[in-house]
Amino acid sequence: MLRRIFIWLFKAQGWKLKNPYPNETQHCIMVGAPHTSNWDLVHTVASLSLLNIPLRFTIKKEWLKPPVGWFVKPLGAIGINRQKPGAGGKSGKVHEIAELFKKYERLALVITPEGTRSKSDKIKSGFYHIAKAAQVPIALAYLDYENKIAGIGRIIYPAETYEETLDELKDFYKDIPAKFPENNSFK
Repeated sequence: MLRRIFIWLFKAQGWKLKNPYPNETQHCIMVGAPHTSNWDLVHTVASLSLLNIPLRFTIKKEWLKPPVGWFVKPLGAIGINRQKPGAGGKSGKVHEIAELFKKYERLALVITPEGTRSKSDKIKSGFYHIAKAAQVPIALAYLDYENKIAGIGRIIYPAETYEETLDELKDFYKDIPAKFPENNSFK
């Protein structure tokens, strides 16, 4: 129901889709950026639903309980244990999330590496480590607020280092018009 409302809002606000989705988007990490507004969720859910991309995202497993769970599960939420330390701390979470790609035949796991809607000096590296561990591509999804266009701009593969991959992201996202351009962390 909520997904249908998001699609209606997407269309009513005059948004359009660009780029037919590549096959790689059926099993990938999907970077959603720049992330500067709560509207990003509405437009992302709507556009990926219209493209028939199997959108999923991770949240704390506690958020899957009612009443919040009633809303986030149908949108594609997958609960993970963020408190569970793995072998080496954070790597446990990366491994747990990477294992989801074995569990789901179709999985486009959306991650916002900025981690906040505010401008950030640091882009989080989890998307890179998960893609590398799961051996899946990284789809660069975008919302162009100036032209009201949503799409998948590019498919990349994790480079040898995080810094090289981050440079590719920065190159792609630096000129994407965000809802609040001053908060685009990729500039």
